[in-house]
Amino acid sequence: MKVFKFGGASVKDAAGVRNVADLLQSVGYENTCVIVSAMGKTTNALEEVVKRYFENEDFEKTISGVKEQHITLATELFENPTDVSNEISQFFDDIVSFLRRNKSPNYSYVYDQVVCCGELISTKIISMYLNSINIKNDWLDVRDYIKTDDTYREGKVNWSLTEQNIKKISPKGLFITQGFLGSDSNFFTTTLGREGSDYSAAIFAYCFNAESMTIWKDVPGVLNADPRYFEETQLLNHISYEEAIELAYYGASVIHPKTLQPLQQKEIPFFVKSFINPTENGTEVAKGEALSPEVPCFILKREQHLVRLSSKDFSFITEDKLSGIFNQLYDYQIKVNLMQNSAISLSLCLEDKYNNLDKFVADMNEAYKVQEENDVLLYTIRHFDDNSDKVVPTEKELLRQTVRETLQIVVKA
Repeated sequence: MKVFKFGGASVKDAAGVRNVADLLQSVGYENTCVIVSAMGKTTNALEEVVKRYFENEDFEKTISGVKEQHITLATELFENPTDVSNEISQFFDDIVSFLRRNKSPNYSYVYDQVVCCGELISTKIISMYLNSINIKNDWLDVRDYIKTDDTYREGKVNWSLTEQNIKKISPKGLFITQGFLGSDSNFFTTTLGREGSDYSAAIFAYCFNAESMTIWKDVPGVLNADPRYFEETQLLNHISYEEAIELAYYGASVIHPKTLQPLQQKEIPFFVKSFINPTENGTEVAKGEALSPEVPCFILKREQHLVRLSSKDFSFITEDKLSGIFNQLYDYQIKVNLMQNSAISLSLCLEDKYNNLDKFVADMNEAYKVQEENDVLLYTIRHFDDNSDKVVPTEKELLRQTVRETLQIVVKA
């Protein structure tokens, strides 16, 4: 069994869906499980629905707009779009029905029940289209297979039960299913975190003992830097599992941090290839040397916050104080991307996904003098050389740290 994953950019319109069909015919689809994300910016739109719902605003207008986009796409794909249009309408009617009867104040729970519809709809359209052009396949509801706890928006996988479920699937044929989604013990939908579709693909690859996993993207493979922010990028032909995990940890956007661990455990080769030029080699992540070619890799994380805590009484920041600080960060779900401490101060570059930074700072103000610089940029350079920091606007530098082969620099935006 092979596992393919297609992201939202690859199926954002009718031309993209047709290209997926052409790609499958080009590279082969025998005994293949295909994981697909929501189309285009659908997830963002459904997030807006949830936001409007909790702010008591008109969410149905937003739902109607997303529904029409999908029906328009189906009209372009199918000679007779009635059946697929009815399927699409049913999904969106279910969202409205759920929100009208919902009594839960839990934002994350509601989020998962609404946002999941993006993947369910995209895969239904693609499965029906492929069948209409004689690429026979079976549509699977991933929530019947990937089981998690009830940590909504960050579901933690029950590996034993998930593997037991997935092994019930025949290893023969072509299957279309969703990324990003799972379900808890009560069969409520859970999600695996943003960009979790890559992780979904890795879960299936692990449970199938797949011969390989391929993520199809709009880039030729893994580059040594994001071309949106850096000039003169270079394709990496090979990356070791360990190096890929390091790059993912520091924020390389082409690989989801949780994706690599299950693949490494069973040494399943992982490819990142272009859905525009599918016959090109792309990037292989597998055993072997760290990088080929050996070049510096540049990673930029935006919307970071630099917080400096200093002792008010000039006492040392000892282990007990550090423990208290990091317990608060954990409780507020604030991620630390860099830390640097001296005897009486601690500098933290933080990622505030759940908008809890103000609460953390308020707590810290009781015991520490707090300096805060918001919306800073964090540059990470793996395998840096003497010329690497020339790429970074160091005239705005706030903090620099070097650990072995990794240089990190925080700068003002």
